[in-house]
Amino acid sequence: MLNSLRLLAPVLVPSWRFFDTITASPRIEVLPLGPDGAPRGEWREFRPRPQRLPLRSFLVRLLWNPGWNETLYLTSCAERLLEEESTFRVAEIARRIAATLDPEETPSFQFRLFLVSRAGEVLQKEVAYLSPRQIVVAR
Repeated sequence: MLNSLRLLAPVLVPSWRFFDTITASPRIEVLPLGPDGAPRGEWREFRPRPQRLPLRSFLVRLLWNPGWNETLYLTSCAERLLEEESTFRVAEIARRIAATLDPEETPSFQFRLFLVSRAGEVLQKEVAYLSPRQIVVAR
């Protein structure tokens, strides 16, 4: 009985030392490019969080939110990309961004990862990674 409780305790009581370090979470911005690689607009955040969320939407999102799950996956890819550069992670982020773009309007794009930190009352934005030009393939 005591042995069973010892095995069950880590499941019931979480360890606050779960994370090795706590750092800023990277965010993704996208720059639409034309066929010649010239910018077609400004950098914009990819999948920005809504400023306000109605209570009904909030409750639905607690149970069903596949878009947020994919955003968490992209954040995880971005964190690992900052730890160690990987062509797989770059391709994975680019593939998921490209899936949201129209190849006629945006034939190519670039993405960057940035970190937001606070210095006193001021928020500072630091670009941590800039991708090479990515081509949007027609679906």
